[in-house]
Amino acid sequence: MSSQNKYSIGEFSRKAGVSIRTLHYYDELGLLQPDKNEESGHRIYYEKDIFTLHKVVSLKFLGYSLDKIKDLLDEASISADLNKTLALHLEGLEKEKEHIEHSMSAIKRVMNLLEKEGEVDSAVLFSLIRNTQVETDQKEWMEEHFLTGIAEELSKKSDEDKFTLDETLVQLSKDVKQLYGRPVEDMEVQAAVKRYIEASFAFLGEELIEKLADTEMEEAEIQELEKMAPSPFTEEEQQWLNRAMEYYAQQAEMEQS
Repeated sequence: MSSQNKYSIGEFSRKAGVSIRTLHYYDELGLLQPDKNEESGHRIYYEKDIFTLHKVVSLKFLGYSLDKIKDLLDEASISADLNKTLALHLEGLEKEKEHIEHSMSAIKRVMNLLEKEGEVDSAVLFSLIRNTQVETDQKEWMEEHFLTGIAEELSKKSDEDKFTLDETLVQLSKDVKQLYGRPVEDMEVQAAVKRYIEASFAFLGEELIEKLADTEMEEAEIQELEKMAPSPFTEEEQQWLNRAMEYYAQQAEMEQS
């Protein structure tokens, strides 16, 4: 090798864009072992080491462990068997991507609420965050129970629609904290229930409401689905709210008959 192709570890680090600490680590693992100066013991790198480093960085980028990379470095060519492991890595990355997208969606929704409300009850806020976490589970549950059409319609809802629904839940929480304990037929209680139900129906839309109305579900199945999304209310508050909603539904039926 000519002297112009030799690099000290500092020179090689700058040329390759990799820290000296990382080069030391790769040397210890046997991934990239440079020559050593017999007298000083200093590491000496060559142009060929650039190619080896590129292989290490590329395989690491694809998600391989350093132990697996060490095995692959000795292979002159890559066989079709690599497709199997690449497919597994891709599957893992897709799941990670989905998780990141859900996290980003939850962050945006929380930021939107705090920006508009200034302050949000912690139980409500963490309930909303938890709801975004279980959206995938709810979708899978619906598909298993032959409700794929409904699941697809819900997944198409825009961020703006979801933001509006979040604000609806925050308002309901305020109403419950203020009105809890009053008779369920109280005018203000029923007005709060009406606001919540109308906002929920506006979120769902007529087409989806009709699909839900035509869906036959056992009470146990409905409870199973509801348990996936935690309530921001205490057990007593939730029971009171349920009674208020039942009363609202009864009054609505009487008006229509």
